[in-house]
Amino acid sequence: MLLIFDLDGTLLNTINDLGEACNHTLAAFHYPTHPLEDYPHLVGNGVNRLIFRALPEEARTKADIQEMRQTFVQYYDLNNTRHTHPYEGIPALLRQLKTDGHHLAVASNKYEQATLNLINHYFPQLFDCVMGETPARERKPAPDIVFDIIKQVYGSTRIPADDILYIGDSDVDIQTAKNAGVRMSAVSWGFVAYDKLLQLNPDYIVDNTDQLYQLILSLSKHNNQ
Repeated sequence: MLLIFDLDGTLLNTINDLGEACNHTLAAFHYPTHPLEDYPHLVGNGVNRLIFRALPEEARTKADIQEMRQTFVQYYDLNNTRHTHPYEGIPALLRQLKTDGHHLAVASNKYEQATLNLINHYFPQLFDCVMGETPARERKPAPDIVFDIIKQVYGSTRIPADDILYIGDSDVDIQTAKNAGVRMSAVSWGFVAYDKLLQLNPDYIVDNTDQLYQLILSLSKHNNQ
């Protein structure tokens, strides 16, 4: 199977480093900052959208956000492993899935260079394909990144939907999978509350990596019958 993972809130708990980078950027431009515990409600659609949400309404101009993005990226690139860490059980899960013969991929709304750097730092040589935000591709929940991953891994997009499982922690991820026409498992350990995930009707929802592994095992066995 091809297993496509979201990054922030699914593989890595990145919230404090994202929050600190955003607060650094806000302060640099003389805007109020936010408590770090507020940032799970602000992330999910890339850096520009994070800055947009963090700014006062009257300051949300496209030109200012683009300028602030540069400050954010400069800070985040230097500090994005200070507090970030894999969620419990994730490294062992990925190694086992790789041993089992699955294709592993990352689909993130984090800008692509940071996505690549974090995966290389925390999970070297485990993923077949890693993609993040680029100007050439519409951000999730658009399905483009899923289709690009499928094509890179298989050389074609004509792959049965049952051979793919998308795994993520947010409403953006659930909608991305629906837009791409692939199955989706939500994880409850990320940035979005469990009740909200249930309301969005993912195909599956798991509470820990053991449950996720058993789900993948079951789906894989069913596909091979």
